[in-house]
Amino acid sequence: MNLTFTEIKPPQTFKAKEINIKLDSPPIRYYRHGWQSWSLTAWTGLAPLPIQKPAIFHPLQVDAEYMRDKNPNGSWVGAVEFGDGNVLLLGALATDARVFFAQNQLSPKGMLSGRSEADDVEWFIAFGQDNIVFNEYANQLGNRFGKIKKDGAPRVWCSWYSLYTMIDEEILFKTFDELGDLPFDVLQVDDGWQVSAGDWEANRKFPSGMNALAEKIKSTGRRAGLWLAPLIAVKSSRLFKEHADWFLRNEHGRFVSAGFNWGEPLYALDVTHPDVISWLVALMKQVRHWGFDYLKLDFLYAGALKGKRYKDMPREAAYRECLRVMREAMGVDAFFLTCGTPILPAIGMCDAMRIGPDVSHDWEKYRDATLLYNFTTPGTKNAIRTVVHRLWLKPLLHIDPDVEYFESKENSLEDEHKLQLQDLALICNFKATSDLPQWMTPTEREQVRDFLNAAPKITQLSRYVFQLDDRVVDFSPAVSLPEPPKGLTLLWAKFLGWLGDFHFVLRILKWRDDRALRKRRAGL
Repeated sequence: MNLTFTEIKPPQTFKAKEINIKLDSPPIRYYRHGWQSWSLTAWTGLAPLPIQKPAIFHPLQVDAEYMRDKNPNGSWVGAVEFGDGNVLLLGALATDARVFFAQNQLSPKGMLSGRSEADDVEWFIAFGQDNIVFNEYANQLGNRFGKIKKDGAPRVWCSWYSLYTMIDEEILFKTFDELGDLPFDVLQVDDGWQVSAGDWEANRKFPSGMNALAEKIKSTGRRAGLWLAPLIAVKSSRLFKEHADWFLRNEHGRFVSAGFNWGEPLYALDVTHPDVISWLVALMKQVRHWGFDYLKLDFLYAGALKGKRYKDMPREAAYRECLRVMREAMGVDAFFLTCGTPILPAIGMCDAMRIGPDVSHDWEKYRDATLLYNFTTPGTKNAIRTVVHRLWLKPLLHIDPDVEYFESKENSLEDEHKLQLQDLALICNFKATSDLPQWMTPTEREQVRDFLNAAPKITQLSRYVFQLDDRVVDFSPAVSLPEPPKGLTLLWAKFLGWLGDFHFVLRILKWRDDRALRKRRAGL
């Protein structure tokens, strides 16, 4: 379907497999929406961005199927902004769709194009101020995918950003006790409790077992939360070795890469395989039987990777059906948080969704941001940038911006950057921290208490400026992208990107990080 902007009277919906809107005036910016939680989402220039590096991480950071497309593009929704501040939005009302911006001889002023990977789908077109058109799109999505109707999100303490994988039963039990009367609703155990990614059983660091861990949390008066990544497995896992036929393969019969983590290649389960579905149902029920009713499921993008499935169906539709099955198995009384998830297919299937990359103790790393041009890696600026550009999802479900920092003993962030994270969490109304009470000063402990109890009145003044009660907060410093590398810097960047694709290099980096974590853990 081909349209010109003058032919459209938005808001309006059309049904088509492909839709092209020829613009009658050149835009100044393009809104690119990332595929999953960690993928870059931002208003950018009209030119394509450099391909982020290393390529080995593409499956777990972006929609790799479109990474090398010559036109700027994003998942499900795209928009252009004109010089007068008005925005033209084109958004799919179905899974398995992309939106592109193109300029060529046939459309010198530009064109927004939507393409479906499946059959004809509904497309929504809106024009006006960006907050209005994105709200209209969110309403349309809510009508078709559903909205979560719950009270405020629980206030969460999780183990990840202080201890990472260096958790054990002793330190967690001690931490749960020392949190005292801080008003957390959930204590969530993160990565490090399992035998391996794929083998979701307690490892030797948890001799009392998972039931005892959940009971310890509940004895403090909080809900027990647990992290797991059920749609992936590392190569060394028992699951992969014993059930290779459960994993996604490409058209050549090779296993589909789900990226690289934990020092190993990752592989993706075929979520349409009946034995996989039965295994996932049993796993969700097992976690509930252990006593956990706050479930953070991570690395979920694997369920929507391209590959040959047991059941021939669009990849994102297959993933959405998998979420429905797991949601049903865990029970309606469980709180379900998705992370590393393709965004649109998860709407209506979960209670909450991570909408940005991981935060970190660094504001921004020159290596990642400038040399590798990778904005999905852990970093506080990366997280703020993408979360701010996804706040329009808030009417649909609880939106998780990731944790906030308060303690200074093991954190190098400037106070202003910690405050930006805290303010963004207040705007999202999703509060969490990983700070250990053992590291907090009495003042920092009270800051955490005040933050968890805060409920300011939020007013959006402009795209990046908000008012919290009588205080104005501006996120503009976090949204810009660095200039792409040039000259000798570009050569150095290409070398680093090439080097980062070798497994042994990534294992050396992991060894270095683990050594630093062990030193931190020894100091507790």
